[in-house]
Amino acid sequence: MPADPLQSAGSPPRSPSRLPPRGAATSAVEVRRSARRSRTVSAYREGDRTIVLIPARMSEAEEQRWVTVMLDKLAAQESKRMLGDAELTERAERLSEQYFDGRARPASVRWVTNQNTRWGSCTPAEGSIRLSHRLQGMPEYVVDYVLLHELAHLLVPGHGPRFWQLLDAYPRTERARGYLEGVVAADRLPHLPAAREE
Repeated sequence: MPADPLQSAGSPPRSPSRLPPRGAATSAVEVRRSARRSRTVSAYREGDRTIVLIPARMSEAEEQRWVTVMLDKLAAQESKRMLGDAELTERAERLSEQYFDGRARPASVRWVTNQNTRWGSCTPAEGSIRLSHRLQGMPEYVVDYVLLHELAHLLVPGHGPRFWQLLDAYPRTERARGYLEGVVAADRLPHLPAAREE
């Protein structure tokens, strides 16, 4: 049985457009290479596209890595701006429809500040879902995963095979779990003093 990560704590050259790895919020990613750009990478939304600007000398592997990093950064910024409790409830309802045929119906979904060892919690008898404020600003797919995890508890108590089978419907489950495990691991690392500026 998998461990539960929710507890724990001219015109520049362009690469072909492709679907981003972060779900349906954006339809395509366009990478623009620039010879004048030496080290910096940036990204922005343009309509239904995401434009990622990178140095021309970057390898394909570096390009792929930076596209993922920049998509996650943009998603985190957007998540900070848009998700209050009302939006969180709407999002949970949409996710339930999309992945559980609307069978998981929470009575309430809200952010809380008193969960420092869990990412989320669910009280099935009340139909209430609470997400830790520490998720605010994390990539959208991570928040969606935690919401789905808690919605699944409205249908199946515990973390048995039926529970994990429900979550298998979400294509970014493993990536989101890895992200949360990385956050937990980073919190355990010793914090080094900042280097002095000369």
